[in-house]
Amino acid sequence: MENDKKIILFDGVCNLCNGAVRFIIKRDKNDIFQFAPLQSEIGKKLTYERNIDTEKIDSIILIEPGLAYYIKSDAALKIGEELAGYGTISSILNLIPSTLRNIVYDFVAKNRYKWYGKKAACMVPTPELRAKFLE
Repeated sequence: MENDKKIILFDGVCNLCNGAVRFIIKRDKNDIFQFAPLQSEIGKKLTYERNIDTEKIDSIILIEPGLAYYIKSDAALKIGEELAGYGTISSILNLIPSTLRNIVYDFVAKNRYKWYGKKAACMVPTPELRAKFLE
């Protein structure tokens, strides 16, 4: 695992989350992100090290180099700040208090399987994307 990379932990069986990962990879022009499903051993290890309760946070977590991390809408906006063409909108949305943003975030997260479906197993990256994923 590279110490200078930011790690995005995501729900590996969620179709919405997998779509978001593909969206991020396509726009990660500076190659700063790596990915791991929350359900993977590395995902469990990283959340355990940071004392993150995955019973309460089961969608997206951004882990910065070191022990810093962001959850829910804060994670999404921090990721957006790094993506080509999305920094401005992330900065604007960041003006909304996180408690209000997280109401919307939690509503989508609660309904993501119903609206977008889920896979029986975690996404398997293609050979050309394998380096972006932690094992």
